[in-house]
Amino acid sequence: MSEKRIHNFNAGPAALPLPVLEEIQESFLNFKGSGMSITEVSHRSNWFDDVINDAIDRTKRLMGLGDDFHVMFLHGGASLQFCMIPMNFLADGRTADYLDTGTWSTKAIKEAKIQGKNINVVASSDDKGYSYIPKNIEFNKDATFVHVTSNNTIKGTQFSDFPDTGNVPIVSDMSSDIFSRTLDAKKFGLIYAGAQKNLGPAGVCMAIIRKDMLDLVPDNIPTMLSYKTHTDKNSMFNTPPCFAIYSVQLVLKWIEETMGGIAKVEELNRAKADKLYGVFSPDGFYRGTAENGSGSLMNVTFRLPSEDLEKKFIADALAKGLGGLKGHRSVGGCRASIYNPTSMTAIEALVDFMKTFEKDNG
Repeated sequence: MSEKRIHNFNAGPAALPLPVLEEIQESFLNFKGSGMSITEVSHRSNWFDDVINDAIDRTKRLMGLGDDFHVMFLHGGASLQFCMIPMNFLADGRTADYLDTGTWSTKAIKEAKIQGKNINVVASSDDKGYSYIPKNIEFNKDATFVHVTSNNTIKGTQFSDFPDTGNVPIVSDMSSDIFSRTLDAKKFGLIYAGAQKNLGPAGVCMAIIRKDMLDLVPDNIPTMLSYKTHTDKNSMFNTPPCFAIYSVQLVLKWIEETMGGIAKVEELNRAKADKLYGVFSPDGFYRGTAENGSGSLMNVTFRLPSEDLEKKFIADALAKGLGGLKGHRSVGGCRASIYNPTSMTAIEALVDFMKTFEKDNG
């Protein structure tokens, strides 16, 4: 199988670890001796209980979570969380601070405003096309939470460190950088991530909630949109996306057992990003779009001297087995998404191609 595979730099759905795909392939028709595919096994069976509980246990071990956190697997992707978060946490006139750092945080802000919730946009990088991460932010001490999008896949920016919000818990969309670096989970009231960027295939959203946040959840919201529903039923109030959860479980197993944990993954991710960013220069052939100090370790965005050259770059790269390098349709340019499964070999192949392309077209 591996001989025909390309180096996949897609932003999401994105690359999965090859050992995970091979394990899925090997067990797909007969999962754990059940005589059934994982897509056929009942979510009420012991087979699936083992899958989801192992995924929860691995998440807690990898992130250093205690019994004061629940791990949920939800439908609707990160986008549904944009409305669930204010619906669950901002009843009774509560307020929240939001940071606007690009498309996904803008969408989260919109969903809170649709519900008429009282939110404050305390910082934004819109003034420079979301090319940087705001600093020196003043937060409201009486806010219920601070909402942050940790990594912007479209603009290629990322919080290098999470802001100091005092005693106010952070709620963070980590769709594109979850499990990519170590963090202090105690700062967070909720972490959520659509799996398809850095955690698994499309179809499931992981949400990690600190138990005291459940005290904020009102009883008069739709059942399926209440976090209490999903924590009470271990994410199985209704039929969950079983195959996607199984795939996430295998990715977590790969991070823990093959990669050696998040600290090891972070070390590799920083080395990969350093190598790729090393090709850029402010007045050079390849120009990064994120300001210094705000560049993402996961989504490296850049421009070439002309759009025609960018189209040629993307086409020639694909012909060399380097796929997914087209920038998001809203901004154009080029983008290399270098999530956890992306190997240093893939980065080296991309860098070598970039140097050759510049020599031939510069």
